[in-house]
Amino acid sequence: MTVSSPNIDERAAALVAELLDLSGATANRDLLRDILVTGLALGNIDASRLDLKIAASALAEMGRAFDLFAHYRGILKLTMFGSARTAVSDPLYAQAVDLAARMAHENWLVVTGAGPGIMAAGADGAGPDKSLGVEIRLPFETVSHPQLAAEGRVVEMKYFFTRKLMLMKESAAFAVLPGGFGTLDECFELLTLLQTGKAEPAPIVLLDLPGDPYWEGLERFLKGEVTRRGLVDREDGALYRITDDVGVAVEEILGFYLNYHSRRFVGSTMVIRCRYAPSDEELAALNEEFSDICTSKGIWRTGPLPPERAGHDHLELKRLALEFDRRSHGRLRMLIDAINRWPARA
Repeated sequence: MTVSSPNIDERAAALVAELLDLSGATANRDLLRDILVTGLALGNIDASRLDLKIAASALAEMGRAFDLFAHYRGILKLTMFGSARTAVSDPLYAQAVDLAARMAHENWLVVTGAGPGIMAAGADGAGPDKSLGVEIRLPFETVSHPQLAAEGRVVEMKYFFTRKLMLMKESAAFAVLPGGFGTLDECFELLTLLQTGKAEPAPIVLLDLPGDPYWEGLERFLKGEVTRRGLVDREDGALYRITDDVGVAVEEILGFYLNYHSRRFVGSTMVIRCRYAPSDEELAALNEEFSDICTSKGIWRTGPLPPERAGHDHLELKRLALEFDRRSHGRLRMLIDAINRWPARA
């Protein structure tokens, strides 16, 4: 038996079903069964005790994080990354406070790592009622943001990979401020997830300090070495925006959702949900500019497709559809930007 094939004999299957009954589980029982069966399957492979401790701890951490975030479903969230070493007296700290305060004013929640530096600045700017924290347990950095901890709005993680999952999975936008290895790791993982389509399209702002550029050096390297060598596409530069202006950062985040709402795949068709539909001229312009990312048919208007109707999936929104090549995610971001430039209309 392998962990990737969660099958058990009839007697064990009946016991798993009984466990689910005793737990009171009614929804998503098929997935809960798979989780239990996968756990049982770990006993039939040559996993070490350390392997099993990692699996158990990771699942427990995700469970606690899912529970925290479940209370805030439907609320847009901005995750802020940056250095834990940034001092309160640093102008960058004040810039992070300003960004978080402005996003909280727009009724967004601000998610941080709940530690010191830029993480504390984000929580301070948004305030405890508009903040959530996903803390990493480190031997030299053990104090959560006190207000978030007091309000029960922090979840602690042992592993970086589970922490990054929750910092990225739940948010609709990201702001990355100057930082060290950890911040750069988070920044590049974000870019990788968007470039490969493993995460939903979202705005990423790399926020510099006026007169003290940090991200410009990274961009010179990306364009001068990585892009020049063909290791990423030139269009992948559309996946992020560098600015030293907090107002521009806020506009970039809010502007991403000005018309664009979300997307969904139905079979091979990608459905883009919008607040208002294009005119004939705008649709023709999209087809002329973005035919390269369509494998067939071009881009067309559509109503909700049957699976969307069955799930009551944002039926009130307008829709575009295309057979997306599933590779050109920088170009997809450009398509979303074009959709957001349409004038608002009833």
